[in-house]
Amino acid sequence: MNTIAIVDYGMGNFHSVARALRAAAPAADIRICNTPEQIQRASRVVFPGQGAMPDCMRTLDASGLREAVIRAAREKPLLGVCVGEQMLFSRSEEGDVRCLEVLPGSVRRFAGPQYAAALPPAGSSASAATAGAPESAARPGIRLKVPHMGWNAVEQVRAHALWAGIPDHAPFYFVHSYFVVPDNPALTVGVSQYGQRFTCAIAADNIFAVQFHPEKSADHGITLYRNFAEWQP
Repeated sequence: MNTIAIVDYGMGNFHSVARALRAAAPAADIRICNTPEQIQRASRVVFPGQGAMPDCMRTLDASGLREAVIRAAREKPLLGVCVGEQMLFSRSEEGDVRCLEVLPGSVRRFAGPQYAAALPPAGSSASAATAGAPESAARPGIRLKVPHMGWNAVEQVRAHALWAGIPDHAPFYFVHSYFVVPDNPALTVGVSQYGQRFTCAIAADNIFAVQFHPEKSADHGITLYRNFAEWQP
């Protein structure tokens, strides 16, 4: 039996994740787990998270599940979601918190409200004039707020089994103010754009983790969960 453990340490949208996984993999045994023994017995693990990083790390430690998550990240397929992705890295700027240190890198905040260029229609003379302008150029446009909230396209910068059946630049749903910056750029398998280009999906051996919420991302999110349920890294 393919048993998928959703780590319940008190800081995640566990029931929404469980519903999406059950729709994606009806033959799998989907369990919301709050003991190390349950996580250890599972064949694969989903590690979600939401809220402030200091609260997430404090609650994870208090739950007694920290070492079980680290062990799972070393031994079996693991999918990190939102803050669950961020927690896998070394340190977060949010509260200057030490994270799980499974992967080298930091978690940084978006710079703050800024402007994204509002480009004129393709093919116009104005479009041609701005086509070569750098992303950082200050041009009037749409004011971007933090947190980054809503649908955004994900560019697949590296092939991976979990992208199977998902078109490049497919939209996924985001809610976050922080994002991961891996020390090793080769960890990045997906990027998105919100005032700046940022990593939104990483992969390393048996680990895949995303900043967006597959459970809130309609068919593409269900496909990603299905791919995870079938993944043999």
